[in-house]
Amino acid sequence: MKFVKMHGAGNDYVYVDCFVEPIPRDPAGLAPRIADRHRGVGGDGLVLVQPSTIAAARMRMFNADGSEAEMCGNGIRCVAHLVVSRGHAAPGGVAIETGRGLLTVEVTPTGARSSRVRVDMGAPMLDPAAIPVDVGGSGPVVDAPCTALGTEEPWWATCGLDPRMTCVSMGNPHVVFWCREVARVPLEMIGPRIENAAIFPRRVNVHFVQVLSSDRVRMRTWERGSGITQACGTGAAAVCVAGALGGRTDRHIRAELPGGTLELEWLERGDAAGHVVMTGPAEEVFEGTWIE
Repeated sequence: MKFVKMHGAGNDYVYVDCFVEPIPRDPAGLAPRIADRHRGVGGDGLVLVQPSTIAAARMRMFNADGSEAEMCGNGIRCVAHLVVSRGHAAPGGVAIETGRGLLTVEVTPTGARSSRVRVDMGAPMLDPAAIPVDVGGSGPVVDAPCTALGTEEPWWATCGLDPRMTCVSMGNPHVVFWCREVARVPLEMIGPRIENAAIFPRRVNVHFVQVLSSDRVRMRTWERGSGITQACGTGAAAVCVAGALGGRTDRHIRAELPGGTLELEWLERGDAAGHVVMTGPAEEVFEGTWIE
């Protein structure tokens, strides 16, 4: 099976072009093996790029643990680059079918193996039942107490943690926490605890964010099913929404992630008012053949 290794701001996946390759019989079982960084290709998961009857392509995304996710913001940029660079769609506006629904992307090639891609991520979902998060009530969860954190621990003071959470769905669930120094958050310890907390019935992507200015933030992510990742596109979109809701940032921000920078805007005007748009890179790393 031929594959392409690609990344968007360091969030790397193994991509299979199912326009020319057979669809794997058990992608959920294949994902942990092919994503293994020691015995496989290595990556945050597996993405299948399949033909679609309603769009230029259909994206199916599997985390490194084999669980299937609804959406991946960095992944959809790479999918869009692949379908354009391989001739399955023309540059410009491209529709991609995802677990979130039909999303529109704008692909601008920047080289033979790279593109800059703008994605309309759709409108955020703030109803707790839609996220889902079990906190009781139906109003947005903004700066709300978080039982998943447990009682105060020494690292709270070390990083200047605000122990309140804001929850947003961008087609997949996110929880956002704010802190003074994001580099000091023990993400490998607290990430899995919050991901699997009972208040998140479908688990959750966990983000810790440091505000640098009204239009710039720095963030780190524990991604549901994959662990610490270099970037999370849907997470950056959720952070844009959470910052605006809490009055911490503008609606147009640049998010600095370990793997690169993404541009986000929660639109107030126009036909897509209420939607979040994300712009960032998509880059090929290498091609190969999986011989299992």
